[in-house]
Amino acid sequence: MSRPLTARQQNVFDFIVKTMGEFGYPPTRAEIAKALGFRSPNAAEEHLRALERKGVIRIIRNTSRGIRLPNQELAEPSDSLTPAPANSELPPAGLPVIGEVAAGSPILAAEHIDRYCPLPAEYFTPKADYLLRVRGLSMKDVGILEGDLLAVHRTERVRDGQIVVARLEDEVTVKRFKRQGHQVTLLAENADFAPIEIDLRTQALDIEGVGVGVIRGGNGQALG
Repeated sequence: MSRPLTARQQNVFDFIVKTMGEFGYPPTRAEIAKALGFRSPNAAEEHLRALERKGVIRIIRNTSRGIRLPNQELAEPSDSLTPAPANSELPPAGLPVIGEVAAGSPILAAEHIDRYCPLPAEYFTPKADYLLRVRGLSMKDVGILEGDLLAVHRTERVRDGQIVVARLEDEVTVKRFKRQGHQVTLLAENADFAPIEIDLRTQALDIEGVGVGVIRGGNGQALG
């Protein structure tokens, strides 16, 4: 840093860092202006140019979120689902969308990530760690349909009645959880599907997380 920041410049810089930390991508000029009480995005632009001159940020021209911290690059968010970058080590913006899960491999393995959805993790409560594309109609009676994206919070601690993502014999499934002693029942929300009964003394069951929301049809319309 060549020169110290003014108080206003420090406020702008702190807001940029905070936004990138929370959402994984930088704010727009309009978001900076609104958050810090500037009259217009042009005022935010002036402060950004001053920060660039002092070496604490880098501005990418002609992009709405073209703000980078030194030695840091982030994928640019968009208004739609974006493909996962191939052979890239850059951290993308948004939640990973998990498609088909290969038997025996971690659910968040790179090869399972179809794309990224530009929703912050904190959109859901508790926060989501990934989105799982739903296959089949076993949960249709609670509004989880074929092609929807289920927002999932990663945890192994679940309560009776919660909708969980469970791994059973290398198959990942979405069901309602019920446990009594060593007996676990994974319940479908569709009368056409029989419950899955698991005896924990003889069968392995891994909980990958709990459902915290649904994006209808994977089109960005989030449901709580």
